[in-house]
Amino acid sequence: MGDYEHWTTLRCDADTLFRYLADVGNLPRYFDSMDSAEDMGGEEVDVVAEVEGQRREGHAWFHTDPETRTMRWRSEGPNGYHGELQVTDAGDEGATVTVTLHTERADGPAIRAGLERTLANIKQQVEGSSTEPAG
Repeated sequence: MGDYEHWTTLRCDADTLFRYLADVGNLPRYFDSMDSAEDMGGEEVDVVAEVEGQRREGHAWFHTDPETRTMRWRSEGPNGYHGELQVTDAGDEGATVTVTLHTERADGPAIRAGLERTLANIKQQVEGSSTEPAG
C-alpha cells in the first residue's frame, strides 16, 4: 500500500496548463502507460493502459474542478487506485503541477518511475525539455 507524490514547475500560465491537462483526449499524451482515454459522459472515462506489461481496459471516474485547477480520478478494480493532479500558480516561475497517487499495490519503484515519466512528458510538451525527478 502506498501514497506517492511528485511535482514539477513549468514556465507557462496555470489556467492554460490546467485546461490542457484536464482534457480527457490529452490524457494519453502525458500519462505514462496510458494508451487511450475516451470521455463517456458525466464523469466516466473508458481507458486502455499498459499495466505490468499487460494491456488493461476499464472504466474510471474522472472529475475536474477548473476553479481549484484540480483533477481527481479513481479506477475500478481491487488496487484502490486513485489520484489527484493539481496545477498551482508559481508566480514569475510559471505553474506547478503536483500529482498524488494512492494504490494498494506494493511496487513503489515502478509507481514512482511512472509519476516521474508523467511529469517529464508534461514538461516536454509544454516547454520542449525534460525534467529531473521531482519531490
